[in-house]
Formats: sequence, C-alpha cells, structure tokens
Amino acid sequence: MRPYKHPAVSELALERVLYALSDSIRLDIVRHLARVEAATCGELDGGRPKSTVSHHFKVLREAGLVLTETTGTSHMNTLRRADIDSRFPGLLTAILAQ
Repeated sequence: MRPYKHPAVSELALERVLYALSDSIRLDIVRHLARVEAATCGELDGGRPKSTVSHHFKVLREAGLVLTETTGTSHMNTLRRADIDSRFPGLLTAILAQ
C-alpha cells in the first residue's frame, strides 16, 4: 500500500479547510479526532459505505486537516491540530466550540 500524500503546513489554504469543514460528516470526523489521539477509518465511518467514507477522508487529507498513516491493514487517522493552529490560529478552537 502506498503512503498517502499530505500537504505541507505552508500549502494549507483557508478555503480548502473551510470547504472540508462545511460538510457535517467531515465536521463530525474532525470533532471525533479532536477528542482522541487517533482512530481507524472503521471507528469513524458511522455505518456509511466505504466509498463515501474514503471520499470524506480524501477531502480532509487534501485540506490538511487529517494525517492518515497505514499500520498493518488499518489506516490510523489523527487530527493535524498543531499544523492547523500554527497556520490559522484559533480557527479549530472556534469551530470545535460550536
């Protein structure tokens, strides 16, 4: 399995982050990841089809919100909180407080 591509902090764009967070499913994923250290895709799928969940994780990765690493046959996801906070101070705090 090839590794996922993640944008560098300097490549994070506010409009992509806001677009990714504008979907309630993706926002729920980010909220869950904000409460835990890491989670598998299966823990975050909410009973949705794999193809739908894959799409949502792709959007989150491309926006720079989520880091996905392969561990054996599992995909472990973490919120890139420090990266987002360094690029857009206070943004996640304000969004997650809602």
